[in-house]
Amino acid sequence: MDNAQIADYFSLLAKLMDIHGENSFKSKSYASAAFAIEKLTLPLADLPQQQIFSIKGIGESTGKKIIELLQTGNLVALSDLIKQTPEGILEMMNIKGLGPKKIASIWKEMGIETVGELLYACKENRLKLYKGFGEKTQQSIAETIEYYLNNKGSFLYAQVHSKAGAILNFFKNTFPDVAIEFTGAYTRQLEIVEELEIVIDQKAAYIQDKLSAIAGLEVTYASNHVLFCQSAAGIKIKIYSCDILHFWQQVFLNSASAAFSDAFNQKFTAIKYQNCSSQLAICQQAGIQYIPPFLREDAAIISLADSATALPVLIQPTDIKSIIHCHSDWSDGSHTIEKMAKAAIAKGMEYMVISDHSKSAFYANGLSEE
Repeated sequence: MDNAQIADYFSLLAKLMDIHGENSFKSKSYASAAFAIEKLTLPLADLPQQQIFSIKGIGESTGKKIIELLQTGNLVALSDLIKQTPEGILEMMNIKGLGPKKIASIWKEMGIETVGELLYACKENRLKLYKGFGEKTQQSIAETIEYYLNNKGSFLYAQVHSKAGAILNFFKNTFPDVAIEFTGAYTRQLEIVEELEIVIDQKAAYIQDKLSAIAGLEVTYASNHVLFCQSAAGIKIKIYSCDILHFWQQVFLNSASAAFSDAFNQKFTAIKYQNCSSQLAICQQAGIQYIPPFLREDAAIISLADSATALPVLIQPTDIKSIIHCHSDWSDGSHTIEKMAKAAIAKGMEYMVISDHSKSAFYANGLSEE
């Protein structure tokens, strides 16, 4: 184990101790030790044990832990703290601008334990209600989390949707006169999309040759039937190479959960996919109502589609007639009631409910009875 790795252990230990509210003197000593270890020119692993204790910035407790690390490759004190810490809190430590004290407040005071919950809290304007989190800080944290999630390779459905049209047009222009369709998590409208999946009626080798010559798009893996690409926007793209005879079968069954696809294949063994020219045609050949991709999660939907019972009527954006939880600048909101009302009218809303805080929420400038 080299000095950099040992320093990382102590740095993480110091941060977790601060998050858990443990002895601040000890956490500072471990942070100082991490800094001192990083500056050493000689590897700690090559030094006699007694010499480790004489290094400036390393006391007896730290020295013993360094020896523990060198001998076992593990630090029990750190392992114990990690076991007591939710995974989401550990992940928050990757978010730039969130130090141990802020993370402790987010966890202990706000009850937030995941990065996703934290982003949601920022969007709901809740973070700025707490000491140390102003509006600018809240906005900065939200932007940093979104950047982090984008670079992590996980996207919210809405983020992918905003780019999907341009991506599909790109592929249709690159491969004109062939069938191209989205499939996978995006068509199922899952909340989180790890990769954008596309089926193309073209040989994999030809697809790879064309894409390899395009700047801003890197082919990271290729086989006879599947290619993986990384776009400049950070979205991973999985491409299925598929001839037209199996094209719609690939699109249909990939736009579903594994449970749905297995049940569908077992129930409709006689389907001739090569005779189908759309996903609708597949359902028609099966003799059932059309099941859109975002309903292909539970296999039970197949039986419902095979009966006279109508499929569930899905809520559409146009069905939303109001916003019923609004805070104005009378308490802790950001805008006047008039500005909010005009914005609601512009979105086609019929009414809006103001729910500013009462005086019991003194921390949020709650309103008096008057």
